[in-house]
Amino acid sequence: MFDATTILAYKGKNKAVIGGDGQVTFGNTVLKGNATKIRTLYKGEILAGFAGSTADAFNLFDMFEQHLENTKGDLLKAVVAFSKEWRKDKVLRRLEAMMIVLNKEHIFILSGTGDVVEPEDGQIAAIGSGGNFAISAARALFKHTQMDEEELVKEALMIAGELCIYTNQNIKTLKIEE
Repeated sequence: MFDATTILAYKGKNKAVIGGDGQVTFGNTVLKGNATKIRTLYKGEILAGFAGSTADAFNLFDMFEQHLENTKGDLLKAVVAFSKEWRKDKVLRRLEAMMIVLNKEHIFILSGTGDVVEPEDGQIAAIGSGGNFAISAARALFKHTQMDEEELVKEALMIAGELCIYTNQNIKTLKIEE
């Protein structure tokens, strides 16, 4: 598990949304409370979030964006190529990191061990130390409320921030709308 962050993504009917908290920790110290761990890629058509070391995030985001360019934004082809490269590279595969990437059609969790996981429900994914709290809250909100996608992501991350010591409630979101 990767401490110091929580990323939650939801691919709904009208919007694809990703959100993350702003806390960066080093051991038991909070270094920063307003970090941005999510970004848009490939002409605003792809959303991505990262759990792990900040330095690793910049490297992996750049590497993934190159695969998106090479595949002309085809998310499925890009995640497969990216995961192969990440897994084969002796330095990169040692990174303790995970990513969530999504567009309006797909949502994937990626890891340095070569995993490309599409959530069983095809809609909600979470990573990081507060990921289990966030996904539990998101599933309950999805099932029992009529919240829109962005509101659901924000509220689920706020709940995770109440429970996980590595997650704060300084939530940022990005979205792709129809």
